[in-house]
Amino acid sequence: MNIKFLLAGVCACALLTPTTVKAEEGIAIAGNHNHGEVSRADEHAPIGVMGDHMHAKGEWMVSYRYMRMHMEDNRDGTDDLSDAEILATPNRFGTPTNLSVIPEEMTTDMHMIGAMYAPTDWVTLMAMGSYIDRDMNHSTYNMAGVKIGEFKTKASGWGDTKVGGLFHLYSDKTHHLHLNAGLSLPTGSTKERDDVLTPMGMTATLRLPYAMQLGSGTYDLLPGITYTGHKDDWSWGTQYSATLHMGENSQDYTLGDKHQISAWGAYSWLPSLSTSVRITGETEDKIDGIDSQIAAPVQTADPDNYGGERISASIGVNYIVPAGIMEGHRFAVEATLPVYQDLNGPQLKRDNAIVFGWQKSF
Repeated sequence: MNIKFLLAGVCACALLTPTTVKAEEGIAIAGNHNHGEVSRADEHAPIGVMGDHMHAKGEWMVSYRYMRMHMEDNRDGTDDLSDAEILATPNRFGTPTNLSVIPEEMTTDMHMIGAMYAPTDWVTLMAMGSYIDRDMNHSTYNMAGVKIGEFKTKASGWGDTKVGGLFHLYSDKTHHLHLNAGLSLPTGSTKERDDVLTPMGMTATLRLPYAMQLGSGTYDLLPGITYTGHKDDWSWGTQYSATLHMGENSQDYTLGDKHQISAWGAYSWLPSLSTSVRITGETEDKIDGIDSQIAAPVQTADPDNYGGERISASIGVNYIVPAGIMEGHRFAVEATLPVYQDLNGPQLKRDNAIVFGWQKSF
């Protein structure tokens, strides 16, 4: 399956859909809350979608998201790999001849704090910072292929900071379209280190592989386009987004560019409560270049073992408190499972992810 063709097709549909409807002057931006209007839970996309809605002139919104992603078991392409198959894989760095350290599972916890402000009805500015905790469990084998122990590596700290804006293109009573334009600032570390168990049975402190680092080390462009619509108790939308890394970082490599498209639908059971389903396709390139201090007999040290194509499915709930001391506070959750993974392996597979969020406009 070629995800790039899928992304292009769905993005084209998003661009073409609203052009069939004539714009009307003086109406509210569809799917976005303006002052004086009754809020609906599904005015916002599922909480896993960023930059999905705009705000009225002078309005602020603050938000907090917590995401946990779990990865487990290994795959190359669309084939699952046993530990024995990984141990038979040549080691890019020569000594030992084959891979001898196997990642077993990885967990990422991310705390994201964001703010949005609309200086006009046609532009919404936004910024987001993140704090990341990562840990990965490994098994180490000696030269004879005998397991000699297990160890865990950890990295935590601030990730890259994202700033940007949403720019209104079109809206009527049903449809809304805006551009997403952002820049990721390299505030996350690319030099994290921890202790590892070597095939010789010794403990060494090494620079951690790329998957465990906290940032890209480069300034990254974040272009995108978002379409949303609603009618009666139904709402829907689609978003294309990309992460385009500019130049090499100080460690002489560039993370692979990413392209992603999501399409979702939601039903509003009450004005304060909606549920959603979402399908997401993404493609990610391999890492270009290499960090000379990342060299170990483990798959994550090889920059060729990154990226691939993925499709995932998500279900979510949005809730906005309708009255009382918490009136207007939004709470949401979305859970995600993989549907298809074609990886530039060997790599750990994505297992599941969940996002909790809180948002408040004023």
